[in-house]
Amino acid sequence: MADPAKMTDEVLRMLSPQGFNVIIVCCSNQHAEDFWQARLETTVLQVAGAPAHILAVHEDWEGGAGNGLGTLYAYMKARDKASRLGFDLDAMLADKAAVALYHTAGKGTRLAPLPGAENNNKPGVKLPALLDVGGQQQPLTVLEAVMRQTSSYASVRPGRISVFWGDQVFVPSAGVQKSEHAADILAALRPMPTKAEWEAGQLHQYGLIALGRSGDATQLEKVNYDTAMAYLPADVEKVGTSLGSFSLSGPLLAALMEEFNSELRDKSGSLDSDPHFWMPLTLKREDYLAVMSKKGENEERAGTHYDRMRAFKAKFQPQGGGILGCVDVGASALWWDYGRLELYQTNNLHVTEEGLSPHLLRLFLKLQAAEAPESDVSGRQQGNTLGVDVVVDKGAVVLNSRIATGRIGAGCVVVNVTAPKVVLEHVILMGVTSIGPIEGKRGVLYNVVHETEGEVLDANAVRADVFMSDGRHLAIKSSMDIDGGKAWKEKVMGNELSFEEVYKANQSLDVAQCQRASAAAHARVAASVP
Repeated sequence: MADPAKMTDEVLRMLSPQGFNVIIVCCSNQHAEDFWQARLETTVLQVAGAPAHILAVHEDWEGGAGNGLGTLYAYMKARDKASRLGFDLDAMLADKAAVALYHTAGKGTRLAPLPGAENNNKPGVKLPALLDVGGQQQPLTVLEAVMRQTSSYASVRPGRISVFWGDQVFVPSAGVQKSEHAADILAALRPMPTKAEWEAGQLHQYGLIALGRSGDATQLEKVNYDTAMAYLPADVEKVGTSLGSFSLSGPLLAALMEEFNSELRDKSGSLDSDPHFWMPLTLKREDYLAVMSKKGENEERAGTHYDRMRAFKAKFQPQGGGILGCVDVGASALWWDYGRLELYQTNNLHVTEEGLSPHLLRLFLKLQAAEAPESDVSGRQQGNTLGVDVVVDKGAVVLNSRIATGRIGAGCVVVNVTAPKVVLEHVILMGVTSIGPIEGKRGVLYNVVHETEGEVLDANAVRADVFMSDGRHLAIKSSMDIDGGKAWKEKVMGNELSFEEVYKANQSLDVAQCQRASAAAHARVAASVP
């Protein structure tokens, strides 16, 4: 059971004036790089509470480098960019700077259609919190939320590079721990389970980290209990689900970049951190080959890679011992995942609920003052212009909105909305401008501009509007029952384009230009709303 006082302290640590000295963001293309460079230079103090060098880069690697080589390549590009900006990233790391790298690539299929409304800028999907961006109140993005949350690890990682993924926020119940290993990986550890506990926890569905008495960690792919017992060392005391996020010491980063210098130079190959770094460094050769064969890997190729990584380990750490350690986030850690549409809905509506987890989420999003009691709901309404007869449920979150009349009922999240009237219940409205009334239950409207007079804007399902720099405006509809990953190529709900076709149409577009087109459309219609 999580300790409420300790968990509150963890969130307050995230909000304190500390953070990484250098922030690297690995983007999918040049337009995204330009967008995040400009955005984060503006918001980093509000997001992380401390100044930082921002180095947005993009991965121009045919076929993708994988998150292992991709981490090394992103650092290499960031180092070159830092040099052009007048500072030495290697020297800063050697001088004990704390460096963070955020991977943001991916199509966001399971979150569709929302990433399409951000013109494929998946980490730019918005949450119910406000930032001052160029004098305007704009919502916090998922990436900025992850940066705020992970900033608490900066103080215990001097001289290290920390690698994070960009779509989930967690509050560790075990505190912010440090590791003395050259590499460490985040995991939610528990005592070594019995076979019955393994099956009840469905641990076969997760990548796992096992920890022995020495503190050395073993990386294991998704396996059943009997297979795990065959692979794991005899002295395993704890096992836990891996978060995938890892950190490297400066010397290990340098050694890996030297080892894979030819791949980085030629932009060739694809290696992921778990199967290509941690598993060959922690498993026996025969076990590694068995695991990789189940993944469809050629045995000779897997064996050659294993031998290469073992030779690397002997060279880097000739005295022996383990390279990989584990940083425990605790079995009672809280998780707010925004990587799937249903989780986006669930975790945004979570801020309107009561209990420890929603209270801490409101605190994290600055919807509640730290010194205010949980019963104080004043922070849930900020910067609004509401008509005198607008009824707002005490639990609803309403931010920077202008609404003349109506009712914002229980479980509603309303951010940057302009409308003459609303009748809502358990609805998320994120950036919506409507000339007509908005009515509905259980829906999600995202970046919607509705300008048909006399027509009610339906908030009973899902709609995300896509604005393109050439003037196109697409209304993409969906429902909470549609899995964007499974329906990626389908034209659902009568849409003109499939989610995949929206993705392809967005690929070559400048995110910043599209945002300006979107803002102009919202402003034009808002001027007509009484």
